[in-house]
Amino acid sequence: MPAALPPRLLSRRALLAAGVATVATGSLLRAAEPAAAPEIEALVEPLSGKRLLLSCKLGMIPGEANGTKLPLADRLRMAGEAGFDGVDFDQAGEYTPQQARAAVLESGVFVHNAINHAHWNKRLSSPSPDDRDIAVANLEHCLRVSHAAGGSGVLIVLGQGEDGPAEEIEQRARQELKKVVPLAAALGQPILIENVWNRMMYEHDAPPEQSADRFIAFVDSFQSPWVGMYYDVGNSWKFCQPDAWIRAFGHRCVKLDIKGFSRAKDSFVEIASADDDVPWDRVRRALAEIGFAGWATAEVRGGDLIRLTEVRTQMEKVLLA
Repeated sequence: MPAALPPRLLSRRALLAAGVATVATGSLLRAAEPAAAPEIEALVEPLSGKRLLLSCKLGMIPGEANGTKLPLADRLRMAGEAGFDGVDFDQAGEYTPQQARAAVLESGVFVHNAINHAHWNKRLSSPSPDDRDIAVANLEHCLRVSHAAGGSGVLIVLGQGEDGPAEEIEQRARQELKKVVPLAAALGQPILIENVWNRMMYEHDAPPEQSADRFIAFVDSFQSPWVGMYYDVGNSWKFCQPDAWIRAFGHRCVKLDIKGFSRAKDSFVEIASADDDVPWDRVRRALAEIGFAGWATAEVRGGDLIRLTEVRTQMEKVLLA
């Protein structure tokens, strides 16, 4: 029996043999060719180069027309036709991540955020552990919807001041949010707290010169870039100076909600109307000072294409003047 060849020679001889077979049949090359790359879905992106992007809530867009339910993609498309840069998907609890993604790709309209309004009833601050578990699950669903749609965050209402003493309910909300931060980080979706009239971290009936310190302390307690503020300018004008809050929030101010408010009438009004006494000029200066770049979303009465276009025009008057 001949002596065994060294491995290196065997390898070379095997390669030579393979080369002969390839020349003879071409089959080896064909077998080695990579499979065809799968078709890549189109990407949907907002316009680049804009420091302030305008959006409306999905809930502002009609869900039906002439008694017929509108497909989700058609509703998103209406926002684009009205001149909005994107949509805040505030009905996330009604859709799967797959449905949200498909509607974005079909419509070509960007979705930047997700919300599940069930956070008002199933609250992170609730004394009921079962309710808090549902609230956490709802928030996780929003994170997945926003991620699938291509967005960059979720809005959360922490709870209600009536759920207990302030320190107690804030601690409950903090403990529940901490459970979700790892998922938010994994998906690249910040959890953004909205200042709403829920009697948490402000005094609803106190004079209107309150500070943002309690909100800031809550956000900073996470020591995480994945927890920030979705600052509602109109909501806060009742009890603070919004430009002062914007400067205080600084980098914590990630997104904005926009609505008009009248201190004189103590009620919400049309954006940029004669009754809207929000100091929008000071708001613009404060946003510029903190270098704000991102999404501003209308949260007002919606309607058809004419109404949505009107809202977008109102936002431009107060934010882009």
